[in-house]
Amino acid sequence: MIFENGDRIVFAGDSVTDMGSANPVGEGLFDNLGNGFVRSIDSLLSGVYPEVRIRVTNSGVSGNTSSDLLERWQRDVLDLQPQWINICIGINDVWRQFDSPAFGKDWVQPEQYEKNLEAMIVSAKDKVKGIFIMTPYYMEPNSQDVMRARMDVYGNICKKLAQKYGCTLIDLQQMFNSYFRFRHSASIAWDRVHPNRVGAAMIARAFLKCCDFDFEHIPVEK
Repeated sequence: MIFENGDRIVFAGDSVTDMGSANPVGEGLFDNLGNGFVRSIDSLLSGVYPEVRIRVTNSGVSGNTSSDLLERWQRDVLDLQPQWINICIGINDVWRQFDSPAFGKDWVQPEQYEKNLEAMIVSAKDKVKGIFIMTPYYMEPNSQDVMRARMDVYGNICKKLAQKYGCTLIDLQQMFNSYFRFRHSASIAWDRVHPNRVGAAMIARAFLKCCDFDFEHIPVEK
């Protein structure tokens, strides 16, 4: 596993990351980590690797666009001095274009989204061991659906920047596409965005696969 004893992972994003966590930063006991994929990751890290103490922090805030996240980036991410950062942002950048059509001046267009995401990456890349970028997604198997097609534009920006800066890309849209070959999106998210426990487990698994996580790991007492 790539994480070492004492490492801190900060998960930055919107409601998909937040999922009821303490705001603006959640960690520690009770439901402070929320009830989404961040909590699933923390549970698996602690359960499978009890000898490695990793601090998991949830810096997701419901409703955030990439512009909102960038505005609080210093306080809620960089100032926490993490060794690892996971960024999952962009869904609201797209969603607002469809559920708030009268507020066009407030939309985050692809060009601005790219600038926002790149600013986050550049400000952090020399301060951390690694950055993970999760693509925004829409749980719609029809790639010709208007909102799904728009989301893919933002996902492709993630792919472009991850390659440019050597970040680890986690393609959540592709992961969900594979799932939809067998089950309907309603089985993991009624609104096709906010994942239930099954969806959270899928995201957690996708993240840990990128971290050389060994589900068969046997801890050794030192």
